[in-house]
Parts: sequence; structure tokens; C-alpha cells
Amino acid sequence: MTRFGGSLEMESFILEHRLDDVRQLALQADRYPDIDMPMTLQQIAGWQTARTKLPEWAAVDGILYPPRLSMEQCSSEATAKYKTTIPAPSLREGSLVDLTGGFGVDFSYMARGFRKAVYVEQQPHLCEVARHNFRLLGLNHAEVVCGDGVEYLKNMRRPASLIYLDPARRNVNGMKTYAIGDCTPDVAALKDLLLEKAELVMVKLSPMLDWHKAIDDLGEVSQMHIVSVDNECKELLVVLTKNPTVPLRVVCVNIKHGGTAETFEYFPTPSANTHLPTPITQSLYLYEPNASLMKAGCFAELAARYGVQPIGNSSHLFVSSEFVIDFPGRKFHIDSVTSLNKKELRQALGGLRKANITVRNFPISVAELRKRLKLSDGGDTYIFATTIGEKDHVLFITKQLFKKP
Repeated sequence: MTRFGGSLEMESFILEHRLDDVRQLALQADRYPDIDMPMTLQQIAGWQTARTKLPEWAAVDGILYPPRLSMEQCSSEATAKYKTTIPAPSLREGSLVDLTGGFGVDFSYMARGFRKAVYVEQQPHLCEVARHNFRLLGLNHAEVVCGDGVEYLKNMRRPASLIYLDPARRNVNGMKTYAIGDCTPDVAALKDLLLEKAELVMVKLSPMLDWHKAIDDLGEVSQMHIVSVDNECKELLVVLTKNPTVPLRVVCVNIKHGGTAETFEYFPTPSANTHLPTPITQSLYLYEPNASLMKAGCFAELAARYGVQPIGNSSHLFVSSEFVIDFPGRKFHIDSVTSLNKKELRQALGGLRKANITVRNFPISVAELRKRLKLSDGGDTYIFATTIGEKDHVLFITKQLFKKP
């Protein structure tokens, strides 16, 4: 078998054409009767996705890529690496069991931190791909088990240090699902057995879920990680421990291009969502929390931690008179604040022709506001339309800041 599991001619074709448009290659399939074109196109498309999603994998010659759906559903390199930071170092002399192996991206990174690592997957073709790829990735201690994850769990004789699951979020008709009980396997139904078989259980859930409800559904949650990449919320990671003795720890992380990350940790309390004070309208700086913080809804905690003032209770924007360089999100200098009065608007906009517009707790849409202001999209001006108090509709005209002025 060659590196790509096919003929030398197929391998050469893949290397020669992997930068080409896959759709155009598919239309030209008749020109290459000796090439297994479905498999070849799958490898080229997979590598092209991996170049941005899994650059370390794409740099390894001979990695086999699964069909498009598995590539879409697999974790990115950034989120897989983040998962390796969650288990305590004391667990790493033990074993990892991944009950929903899939393409094996999460497993490939987490396995490096454990003495023993078991990948369980019920689809034979994915198991074949995993065996091939794990060898190339140097995971010589990885054991591949082709079988049902729930059955493997029931038959485990020794408890693992960590059990990891990424439940399938599609039903029998291929439609997307989000609720824990609608995914396969149903982690809520298996919770007691999972905690019997492992010191720690980590579950990847859809970012569409209400994380508060996920905690209520599962119980015995010690950590909730809300993970974003380049300000797009990608996944929720729930960590279960038997009879947790510490308060729930919520970690909001936004992994930026290049590997740096904004991290905000807190311990939710019942009084966290109290009434927020009136903003300081004379402020010079405006802040927009990153996607993980928006998902968490920890706005009172943000205000207290960074000394910033919320703009009303529902805008989810903050202001300050002094620049807070380490605020976890986008930062802007406020050039002016205006009502929707025509004269005030004309003076504040000053002949502006284009701007990036965001509306928060505002009575009209971005499209309607853009039409009213006669502005096209783009440029380096950012307009935030929101409401102060009960009904004071205002626009903050700003410029984004990338470093301390």
C-alpha cells in the first residue's frame, strides 16, 4: 500500500493536483480512467480543508482523509489542542478512552498526554483511517477498537483516568440535533456509568445549546468551557466528576489566529445577574465581549473584573473613561455619541460614506439603519446602535483599537 492507500499513480496525481479546484477535477474524471477518482477527490478535498483546519496534519505526507461530512464535523487543531490543557497533570500517568473516535483529531492530541490511549469507533472505514494516521503521527501507544462505544464502556474492567465523548449531533434522517437527549449516545442517560468508569468525563456539545440547561440535564458538572476560535463560538466542553466538591468553574476562551487566547474564568453565583448601573455617556472607550463571553452571559462579572460600565442591561457593550487594554474582546475609541436627531446625526457623521454597523437592543435592523444613514458597508468606522436606559436610542461612532493608544 502506498502512502495514500492506492496506486503510485494515484499518489502522484494527488500530490500534483491537490491545489486544484476539486469540482473541475470531477468534471474531468473521464480523462483519468486508471485513477480511482472518488477516493482521489476525497483526499484532495480533505487535504485542502486540513490546510486551514488541521495544518499540522496537512504537513504530514500520507495522511488519509475521510468523507466530507467527517471533515466538517471533526474538531479543529486549535480546539483539539485546547482540550489537552483541561485534564490535571496527575491524570496523565493513567489512560484515556475516546468512546466516539470519529476522524480522531481530538484523540490524536489528547492521547499524547496519557500512558495508554484507546480510540473506539463503530465505523470500520474510520477505524482503518485512524490506524493508518496514528502511525504517521507517532501515536504508537494508541489502541484502535472497532465497535460500539456504549458496549465498550459497559465492558470496561479497569476505570480510565479520562473518558471523552463527542456525541453525534445528527438523527437517523441526517438532520442536525442539539439537545443532549437527541444526540448519540445520550450522555445524560449514561452519566452514572461514565462516572463509575472514569475519574473525569469530558463531553463536547453543540455551541447552540443553552449551557445552563446542559448543566441541569447532566448534573455533577465541575467545569464548563465555552470555546471560540477567532471570535466564533465553536463548542461547549462539559467536565463531569463524581460528587464535585468545588463550585462550578466556567472558562470562556477565545483562541485567536496564531494560537494566542483570551481567557476569562469565573464561578457563577445566583446574584451575578443583578441590575446594572447607568453608563457613563462621557466615556472615551467602548468594548465588545468576545463570542465565548457573549455565550456565557457573564456581563456583571466582566464589569466588576475590568472596571468597565455596561451600556444598559441588554446591550452587552461596555464603556470606560480609561483604556482597559486586557479586556477580552474588541476595543474601540469613541469618536462621538449621537441620538437619531437629524441635525445631531449630520454633525456626528461628518460626511461619512461607509461604516460597519452593529445593533444591540435597538428597534431597527442593520439594513434599515444603514438605509437611513445612507452608508455603505466597510471602512474603518464602527457604529454601535443601542439603547441607554428605557428608551434613549443612541449611536456610538467609533474606531477599532488594536493596541494601547
